[in-house]
Amino acid sequence: MKILKNIIDFILSWKVIGPFIYIIVGLVLYNIIISIINRLVSKRKKKTNHKKEDTVINLIKNVIKYLIIIIVILMILEVYGVNTTSILASLGIVGVVVGLAFQDTMKNMLAGIFIIFDNRYNVGDFVKINDFSGTVVNLGLQTTKIQAYTGEIFTISNSSISTVINYSEANTRVMIDLGVSYNTDINKLEKVLNGLNNKISKISDVKGDLELLGLDSFNSSDMTYKITVLCNPNTHLSVRRKILKIIKEEFDKKGIEIPYTQIDLHLVEDKTKIKKIDKN
Repeated sequence: MKILKNIIDFILSWKVIGPFIYIIVGLVLYNIIISIINRLVSKRKKKTNHKKEDTVINLIKNVIKYLIIIIVILMILEVYGVNTTSILASLGIVGVVVGLAFQDTMKNMLAGIFIIFDNRYNVGDFVKINDFSGTVVNLGLQTTKIQAYTGEIFTISNSSISTVINYSEANTRVMIDLGVSYNTDINKLEKVLNGLNNKISKISDVKGDLELLGLDSFNSSDMTYKITVLCNPNTHLSVRRKILKIIKEEFDKKGIEIPYTQIDLHLVEDKTKIKKIDKN
């Protein structure tokens, strides 16, 4: 009976039960946190669907999992009388060394995570990052790669990104400055431009009528008349070129002058030379 009692006491002791309780608590805590993350992600994915978000979410889940495992192991070691304070101190020193060694890497990763979750841009978007414009060809946790229209690929670390303009998130407004002669009748000009609405609205990617904003400035040799039109994201360059072609053809038909830089030369006679010639 005494042996049986000792066995039962051992089984019911904290050294046996404690580790199981800590493991169960760790599993429950992990499942609760993961369920909260999945719920938040499911709400977000109704609006957006980005593969990069799944990568970051899996990374966060793994960090949480290993963090809980480390905590549970340390608590179990405490049950068996192991001094975990010295272990934590050692881990702290190692963490500081690793943190200093990989400081830039961690900054880039955190910046990459924020870029993805903020949905600033995604692969395929036409953006302007800092002073470089192009299409995003790769979005990683460390760097972002952008390809310019002429083919150059610009790689920038995520932590170095200060400003982002995303031209692919919403419809783009094309702004066009038309230089016309000072002799141009503005009423006639506006009538001609309004008459181009049918042609311009048939251009693919155009989303509305041509809007006349009016005279914008008086320059040394011409006046600037500003117009605008709405188009699909990332199509403003091609739409602008097509509109300019239509306008040039119509201006030629209607006799509206598009001025160009001209130089007036004034010749001044040298009277001294003329007198010398007369004496001879």
